[in-house]
Amino acid sequence: MKTRLVLAGFLVIMAGMIGFAAFSPEAFAALLRHPSMYRHARFVHIAAVTLFFANAVVGILWEQRSLATGSKEVILHTYNTVTLLDSHLSSPLIILSVLGGLSLSFNVGALWQIGWLSVGFLLFLLSGLFWIVSDIPTQYKIRQRISNLEPGDPTLPDELIRLLRLRCWVSMAGVVPLLIVFVLMVYKPEITAVADWFR
Repeated sequence: MKTRLVLAGFLVIMAGMIGFAAFSPEAFAALLRHPSMYRHARFVHIAAVTLFFANAVVGILWEQRSLATGSKEVILHTYNTVTLLDSHLSSPLIILSVLGGLSLSFNVGALWQIGWLSVGFLLFLLSGLFWIVSDIPTQYKIRQRISNLEPGDPTLPDELIRLLRLRCWVSMAGVVPLLIVFVLMVYKPEITAVADWFR
């Protein structure tokens, strides 16, 4: 219950940011464009993106290792810990990544006019959309199966193991775009901006 409240709180914050940007774009841009924000935004963005990416990768590896043990207790403990970290750590890191990234983008130019930046932002959004569309329904099914477990059973049902393995693959697919975003952020290659794709 507490985890759901924390996650709901972060979703409200994100919705508020989107609403602020949509209804007061000039005020939002002015806030993010403020000169004193640049170094702070760069630090926050680099730290948040790195921690978010590391949490996602370590979570996948940890879940894979737990499934390899075949131990009911280890698998359930790992799953509960990873989902707790996702809701309490990943959610605020996503907010900080987006805020820091937008602030930096306002200081370097138009977001959709810079190739590496626009493609990186689009990949970040696609990764998030992929997680929302595929990981959230999978997690819902997993929680349902876990709530129906018999405490005395020494093993987990095959269907639950299948869903846990599917979640690992879903998570890996969501991490790949983030790896590309990292490459784009570091090397800043000369590529066609998203705004020019359809011209």
